[in-house]
Amino acid sequence: MIGVNEKSSPTPPEGGVLEAPKKTLFQENWGLFKRNRLALAGLMIFLIFFIIALTGRILTYGRNPYFNPALVRLQEKLRPPLSMPNLETLKPEEVPRFGVYLFGTDDLGRDVFSRMLQGAWVSLTVGFVAVGIAVVIGVFLGGIAGYYGSSRVRTGHLLAFVLLGWGVIDLLTVVVTILRGQGGINIFLGRIAVDIFMVLIGAGIATLLIRMGYSKGRRPIPTGLSVLFLKLFSVDVLITGLIDIMLCFPSFFLILTVVALLERSIFNIMAVIGLTSWMGAARFIRAEFLSLREQDFVTAATALGVPNWRIIFRHMVPNAMAPVLVSATIGIATAILTEAGLSFLGFGVPPPDATWGNILSNGKNFLFDAPWLTFVPGFAVLIVVLAFNLFGEGLRDVLNPKLRER
Repeated sequence: MIGVNEKSSPTPPEGGVLEAPKKTLFQENWGLFKRNRLALAGLMIFLIFFIIALTGRILTYGRNPYFNPALVRLQEKLRPPLSMPNLETLKPEEVPRFGVYLFGTDDLGRDVFSRMLQGAWVSLTVGFVAVGIAVVIGVFLGGIAGYYGSSRVRTGHLLAFVLLGWGVIDLLTVVVTILRGQGGINIFLGRIAVDIFMVLIGAGIATLLIRMGYSKGRRPIPTGLSVLFLKLFSVDVLITGLIDIMLCFPSFFLILTVVALLERSIFNIMAVIGLTSWMGAARFIRAEFLSLREQDFVTAATALGVPNWRIIFRHMVPNAMAPVLVSATIGIATAILTEAGLSFLGFGVPPPDATWGNILSNGKNFLFDAPWLTFVPGFAVLIVVLAFNLFGEGLRDVLNPKLRER
C-alpha cells in the first residue's frame, strides 16, 4: 500500500521498457510558441515582409526593372493612392504596372509603391547584416571574457594587438582606395611597406608570447624581453571596460557622427550600425559562459584533454546562443529604425536607392498636401518593427525555461 506522501513510479508498458517522449525539442518549443498569439502574428508578418523584400530586390533592380522606382513623371506628381494615370500625357513605358498608382506618387511623380518595394529590401539587408556583424563581434569578445576572463593581459598582448590592428586596418584602407581608382599603387608603396612591417612585428610578438609558455612558467623569460611579459589587468576587466565605455556614448549620435564623416553608402551604414551595437550580445555571451564553464560537461571535456577552441565552439557557444538569438531578433528592429532615422536626416543610403526613411524625409514637406508620403512608410516601419519585437518576445518566453513555467 502506498503511503500518503509517497509517489508511485510510472507503470512500464508490457515489454517492461518505458517509451521515450514522442515530441522532439523543436516540436515542444513550436507548440509553446503557437500559444502566444501576438508572437505568432509577429512571425507571420516577418515572413510576409521577407517575401516582399525579396520580391522587391528582384523586381526593382537591374537595367530594365519591372517596377522602376526612379522613373520621373513630373506631370503625375502628388497623385493620391489608387488614382488612375493620365494615359494621354504618358509614354507607354511610363504607365504604372497594374494601371494604377497603388500608393500614389511623390513630388517628382515617382511611384511610391515601387519605392516602397525597393526600400523593403534595403531595410531587410541593413537589419540582418548589421545585426550579423554585431552578433559575431559580441560572441567573440563575450566568449573571450567569459572563458579567459581570469587570465592576465601582458604588455606584449597590447603591443601586438595595436600593431596588428593598425597595420591590417590601414592596409585594407589602402587597398580600397586603390580599387576605387583614387590613386595608383606606386603612391602608396611606402605606406604599404610600413603596414606590412607592423603586421609582421605584431605577429612575431604574439608568436613569441605563445611559444615562451609564460603562463605555466615552462621556460625562463629572457632579460631583454621581460618588458613584454609585465602583467597589467585581467581579460575580463579589459573587455567589460570596453563594453562600459561603448555604452556610455549615445548610440544614435555616435552613429550619426561616424556616418557624417564617411562616404554615404549602404555598406558603411551596415558596418557602422553593427560596430556600435555589439555590446548587448557580448554581455549575454559573457554571462552564459561564466555559468557554463562551471558545468560538469565542460569540466569533463577539459579533463579529457579537449582543446579549448573545441570546448568553446562545440560545447559552450550552442548552449549560450538562446538569449543572443532573442537579442538579435529585437536588434533587427532597432537597426531598421536606425537606418530609417539616418535616411530621414539625410545621412542614410544615398539616391537613387529608395529607403523608407528617405521617402518619409521627402514627404515631410508635403504633410498636408500629400499625407500618404508620410503615412505609407511610417505605418510600414511601425508594423515591421512591432512584428520583430513581438517575435523576439515570443522567442524569449520559449527559450527561457523560467519564463516557460509561468
